Amino acid sequence: MIHTKIVGVFAVALWSWITMVDARFIGGRGVEKYVTFGQNYVVKWGQGHISTLHSGKEVDLYMDQSSGAGFESKNIYGSGLFQMRIKVPGGNSGGVLTSLGSNHDEIDFEFLGNNDGKPITLQTNVFANGEGNREERFLLWFNPIKHYHTYGILWNPYQIVFYVDNIPIRVYKNQNGVNYPSKPMQVEASLWNGDAWATDGGRTKINYAYSPFIAHFQDFSGLSGCYIDGRSDNVATCGSSNYWWNGGKYQRLSGYEQKIYEHIRKKYMNYDYCTKYQSPPRECY
Repeated sequence: MIHTKIVGVFAVALWSWITMVDARFIGGRGVEKYVTFGQNYVVKWGQGHISTLHSGKEVDLYMDQSSGAGFESKNIYGSGLFQMRIKVPGGNSGGVLTSLGSNHDEIDFEFLGNNDGKPITLQTNVFANGEGNREERFLLWFNPIKHYHTYGILWNPYQIVFYVDNIPIRVYKNQNGVNYPSKPMQVEASLWNGDAWATDGGRTKINYAYSPFIAHFQDFSGLSGCYIDGRSDNVATCGSSNYWWNGGKYQRLSGYEQKIYEHIRKKYMNYDYCTKYQSPPRECY
């Protein structure tokens, strides 16, 4: 499973969240071209299972029976727009998790590996104050094994938006008194063993005969965020309207984005945690 997240330190997932979007197109904001891996990221774990290619413009994470690997952003953030291009492992990758996101609070993308010929599931999740279980899952309109695609997360005081190729697929609004990620986060990316739960509810285990499994990452320039110096957990200043990602057009989806968002969710989302509750939590309304 490929896990991306943003976290209390962002972890290709922000483990306090995970999101990726192409900042070169969203809002027309530019990002630096050809920023190398080492300028914005460092290896977090699995030192022998990471390869830097093309003068730092691409990084591959490897997973075999001995280890997976992960990297994280050098900086810690309190808001922003974060993106990366990813190509997930192919073949019989059931139980292999590729992630992008961050944690403590956490926002993340997780690719749930599968056996050859079966679709890869993209799972998103939001953790706040240590509470998660807010999974939404999608079967994408493309094969994420074959080509790179851009995954992004917008995180500001008003909303969290998960993007795939500049298309919003999930929105988590800061309203109705919901638990909302508010702690500093890093961007993290990792490749790890999730076979206890990731594929078929944990029934499909990793077949290491097909290892090493390889996840590919590009575009290390996509970090448009408010830096936290690491000495404070106060992210209030990162809500300032002086940061473009907190501006009016990023406080809600546009009418055009809303139409695409509704279409994508109707056609491609195959699990929504809100449906498992008889009385859904506040954010589901």
